[in-house]
Amino acid sequence: MVFVGVYAAFWLNNYQQHQQEAKRRDQILAYLEQRLKDGIESAKTEGAKEDRQVADFQRALAAGEMPPLRPFYFSTDYNPGDIATLLQTGGIELLDVKTLTVLRQLESIIRGDLSKMAHFEKLSDELIAPNRDQDISFFYDPMTKKLRKRFEDYPEALQMVATFFRDAERTQTDLLKQIQAERRR
Repeated sequence: MVFVGVYAAFWLNNYQQHQQEAKRRDQILAYLEQRLKDGIESAKTEGAKEDRQVADFQRALAAGEMPPLRPFYFSTDYNPGDIATLLQTGGIELLDVKTLTVLRQLESIIRGDLSKMAHFEKLSDELIAPNRDQDISFFYDPMTKKLRKRFEDYPEALQMVATFFRDAERTQTDLLKQIQAERRR
């Protein structure tokens, strides 16, 4: 009788612990799912806006115009500590390895793209922002209507922002699908 009572208590304790872990896992997945849905929507909206700006600039450049260069500013609320904290509070033990792998890919892409954009932002701060009061010929060769050598990376910087949002949308969608699949299990 004592053995059955101890065994039942052990089983009940183990069952309750498993239930708590399942609840915590679902909370983490639900949180990630909502953040990803918000992020995907934002990436779509901002990406479409950036695509229009890139297309307008490229179209004007191709037509022989000399569109103005605007300082390059980029801000994000991305914080790698958010995901790290989530994983350290039990997520790493509770989430599927495939989910963790896709999450790692997303983090890697975001960090890489943000690093590239920080580089372009620094160049903008040094070359474009302090010279906004200059004549357009400061940025373009008036004869060829081409960007001067020191500004020739400007279209690439514009494209980088649009690419960032497309990459973010794609990788967040991949992670969202993985999380939704994990939640169904």
